[in-house]
Amino acid sequence: MRKDVRILLVGEPKVGKTSLIMSLVSEEFPDEVPLRAEEITIPADVTPERVPTHIVDYSEAEQTDEQLYQEISKANVICIVYSVNNKKSIEKVTSHWIPLINERTDKDSRVPLILVGNKSDLVEHSSMETILPIMNQYSEIETCVECSAKNLKNISELFYYAQKAVLHPTGPLYSPEEKEMKPSCVKALTRIFKISDLDNDGILNDNELNFFQRTCFNIPLALQALEDVKNVVRKNMSDGVKDNGLTLKGFLFLHTLFIQRGRHETTWTVLRRFGYDDDLELTQEYLFPMLKIPPDCTTELNHNAYLFLQSVFDKHDKDRDCALSPDELKDLFKVFPYMPWGPDVNNTVCTNEQGWITYQGYLSQWTLTTYLDVQRCLEYLGYLGYSIIQEQESQASAITVTRNKRIDLQKKQTQRSVFHCNVVGARGSGKSGFLQAFLGRNLARQNRIREDHKSYYAISTTYVYGQEKYLLLHEVLPDFEFLSEADLACDVVCLVYDISNPRSFEYCAKVYKKHFIDSKTPCVIIAAKSDLHETRQYYGLTPLDFCRKHKLHPPQLFTSNTADAPSKDIYTKLTTMAMYPHMTQADLKNSTFWLRASVGATVFAVLGFAMYKALLKQR
Repeated sequence: MRKDVRILLVGEPKVGKTSLIMSLVSEEFPDEVPLRAEEITIPADVTPERVPTHIVDYSEAEQTDEQLYQEISKANVICIVYSVNNKKSIEKVTSHWIPLINERTDKDSRVPLILVGNKSDLVEHSSMETILPIMNQYSEIETCVECSAKNLKNISELFYYAQKAVLHPTGPLYSPEEKEMKPSCVKALTRIFKISDLDNDGILNDNELNFFQRTCFNIPLALQALEDVKNVVRKNMSDGVKDNGLTLKGFLFLHTLFIQRGRHETTWTVLRRFGYDDDLELTQEYLFPMLKIPPDCTTELNHNAYLFLQSVFDKHDKDRDCALSPDELKDLFKVFPYMPWGPDVNNTVCTNEQGWITYQGYLSQWTLTTYLDVQRCLEYLGYLGYSIIQEQESQASAITVTRNKRIDLQKKQTQRSVFHCNVVGARGSGKSGFLQAFLGRNLARQNRIREDHKSYYAISTTYVYGQEKYLLLHEVLPDFEFLSEADLACDVVCLVYDISNPRSFEYCAKVYKKHFIDSKTPCVIIAAKSDLHETRQYYGLTPLDFCRKHKLHPPQLFTSNTADAPSKDIYTKLTTMAMYPHMTQADLKNSTFWLRASVGATVFAVLGFAMYKALLKQR
């Protein structure tokens, strides 16, 4: 909503512009009227809309044309005053004032106009018959008010309508020529309907209507009022009410009715509550609330955010198969102005046999977005109406900013849930296969992935000591000379080489010696494609000797060329190393350490699956 309103009064000399302002301020007709009233400011607490209002007078005798043009450009609303007993002043409204104002304002954002017929105390008849055709001709005219500065008739109403024309303009909402809402208004209200339809059945039931009413107006609707609303819709359209709930058509009809009856403030209150500005675009403040992230801290979703995202998933998983089909996913993102997830997402997270994103995959993708690009995550949660449904000030309340990693190292423990692993290796070493294997895809399934749908990320859950954690794998492009700070900043590093390619290990050795030899970041060497014949590497040391020399864990044999899903053991190890970077390589080589970590993972995975099945039954 605007911070203030600037009202300009123009019109022919002697029509009573100054008298109107002075009558408003002093609440009596002035004995002596100056040529022009000084600009006055009405404080917020005495205006109906609680917004400071500046009222500006114009005098042809005291001001130049240039000064008039400046005032027109600064005004939020212009009152064109005419005298109801002076035909010439009425004619000048269309022959002079409206063309002059339109010349000085941008065609796409015309300033709203109010026609003000003053001196109604001097005539018996109304000027409305003459004025109505003018109002029909110019869509920028919001309304017409007849008043009398002498009798104080409709003076406060006049300034209220002027204020309302700025704060609750008709222009963006409604087309008087077509007698229907504008497409941008329909689009915004359709998004609002979809967010408010909590069970996604296409109907706002009494509970949903009450939640909507409380959200927008802070008061619930009485049972009779609910019925009255539905009866109004029933009388006017056959498909506006279904199963005793309001359909989208009924919801849009109600708002058209509000606008037609001059109650635009009702529709504007709803639009602004759901984040819209005067141009019916979601505001930057709504989409991108302030969130401070100190250096060396990461961003994660908190428990409430996951509960909200789970409810969004449930709402759209119509067939209850714990996966989102392309149509279900499309329906979920209808509240967005664009489709945020491309086909690469299906190769970033877990999917079912049909290639549809599973419940786990869906939460994983949200976790990835929050970690890599928290601003985008805030934007997405804004489109879904997080702050409204969760009754929070903004979607920033969905984010946990983790503490500095140095503190984790000092305390030798972490509260973080997401760990970042960079996967480095020469071209063709098997990095992509390593990422896809984490999502349960063997070589046969990987070969079906289209090149243009490939992803350089993979994210899923692992279990360490019975705790569910997210491991985020990032395939770093093999440009040795151009490894950036971002490529090197992570919790654990995988150096991948192809055991069947004699030149493959050298790249890993060079990267390690240049970037990680003195780093505190744990490193693991992966001997990929272990199903193939091992070739001697063209490097001074064998991979095993290299690991011994640099006190690294021995090379980990890995292949995704398996009949079933590839083994997940290596990913548990990576997550454990990321969680405990302070542990020495000697600790990590200790087999009982790994046994404790992975046994906890197995037990928890079995328990987790059982709990998940129980949850599904409830759903």
